[in-house]
Amino acid sequence: MFGYIRTDPKELKGKDLDTYRAFYCGVCRDLKAAGHEKARLTLTYDMVFLAVLLTGLYEAPDQTEDVFCGLHPLKKQAVIRNSYTAYAADMNLLLSYHNLEDDWLDDRNALGLAASRLLRKEYLETAAKYPRQVKAIRRYLRNLHRAEEERNPSIDRAASLTGYLLGEIFVCQEDVWQEELRSMGLYLGRFIYLMDAWEDREKDRKSGDYNPFLLQKEPVTEEEAFRILTEAAASAARAFEKLPVLEHVDILRNIMYSGIWARYRAEKADKEKKTGKK
Repeated sequence: MFGYIRTDPKELKGKDLDTYRAFYCGVCRDLKAAGHEKARLTLTYDMVFLAVLLTGLYEAPDQTEDVFCGLHPLKKQAVIRNSYTAYAADMNLLLSYHNLEDDWLDDRNALGLAASRLLRKEYLETAAKYPRQVKAIRRYLRNLHRAEEERNPSIDRAASLTGYLLGEIFVCQEDVWQEELRSMGLYLGRFIYLMDAWEDREKDRKSGDYNPFLLQKEPVTEEEAFRILTEAAASAARAFEKLPVLEHVDILRNIMYSGIWARYRAEKADKEKKTGKK
């Protein structure tokens, strides 16, 4: 489901693009530094966004360095690391582990089971540090499974579950900014779920998998889906703008106002292209 909170590379250029890449490498290096070498393969753009957001909000001092890595063996890459890239790395591990376990429970995906077992030691060590976040992940999965089993037609209910989860993940420390961060995560999580469900509707129609868009009394039109998605994205953006973020704000706005729509635009363009051929 995750992977939607990414940059629009066509609009993000120069120093900002270099900075974003350095944050990506930073979260990846923090996964490795914490002993989560295997988990580096699960790194998502969503948690890189979280690292940039929290760094900008709390104005954390960065540790910058240039390093070689397996993916770039010929040229050193710039890396930005701090306490918030480390937090994002930990959240990436927790989410990835539960996602792999969920794949096994839902689809009997043997690959997911094997991968989760490989990460179990690292997961248990990390989970012990974040009881609130782990509780939120487990509650999210439990309630989502219930909604799927009931074939609950409420688009709002299913989307709110993901919103609750991301809200708890965004709150890295319970302080003066926790409510604003929780609100931003709530709406951004709703957007992620809605976008994922809309994108997967044809696949889910064929497989019979749960998708609230397919359980409505009347078919949901493209215009109605766009309105629902826009409302969630706008609410997330309003919550973001309440935060006193000054550092890296251009990167964050690139993601919030353009990047999160990248897959929607791509799907729409592909559909129009196919329709034009017909």
